[in-house]
Amino acid sequence: MTLCYWYIFWNHFAVKIIYLKFSIMATLSNKKVAILTEHGFEESELTEPKKALENAGATVHIVSAQKTVKGWKDGNWSVELTTDRSLEDTQPEEFDALLIPGGVINPDLMRRNPAYIHFAKAFLEAGKPVGAICHGPQLLIETGMLKDRKMTSFPSIKTDLENAGVQWTDAEVVTDRGLVTSRKPADIPAFNKKIIEEFAEGIHETKKSFEIAS
Repeated sequence: MTLCYWYIFWNHFAVKIIYLKFSIMATLSNKKVAILTEHGFEESELTEPKKALENAGATVHIVSAQKTVKGWKDGNWSVELTTDRSLEDTQPEEFDALLIPGGVINPDLMRRNPAYIHFAKAFLEAGKPVGAICHGPQLLIETGMLKDRKMTSFPSIKTDLENAGVQWTDAEVVTDRGLVTSRKPADIPAFNKKIIEEFAEGIHETKKSFEIAS
């Protein structure tokens, strides 16, 4: 009888593990996520969240004005990735959520291009979840929609965000109505967990455009 009970227990336990694994994998099923990037993205801040989102069931597309984009790692150029979608031919309405990786070069190039700004702004206007890490929030400053939002970032752009009206906090991850931000590569595990949660929730409240705080 004892062996029988153990057999039933372990079978029940195994079924629960399989169910839990399936639930995690299916968290973002039917969700489409755009990763908006240029050359010079911090490699781990794109590749690791991308993998986490795909493991959670999301369809993830790299969107850029470039056909391929080069990453940055340890002070040097690194991996080169093929773009899935051309920024020129892609509409924000096609996606459920947006991810903006950091890197010093990447967001600086994007914020000079109105097409990137308009693409990112559409997600904020629609109340769709957005994740931005490290220097990534620099692009969001240009949308004029950050007033009174709670955020974090790489410390060097703290003043820029505060000048845009942000309530800046030094924390590994900060969430405000679907907007998820983190400071640096070391925060990626917490960042990944939170973007999966927020992206799964879907549309939050829509928000009218604010003027950048003077």
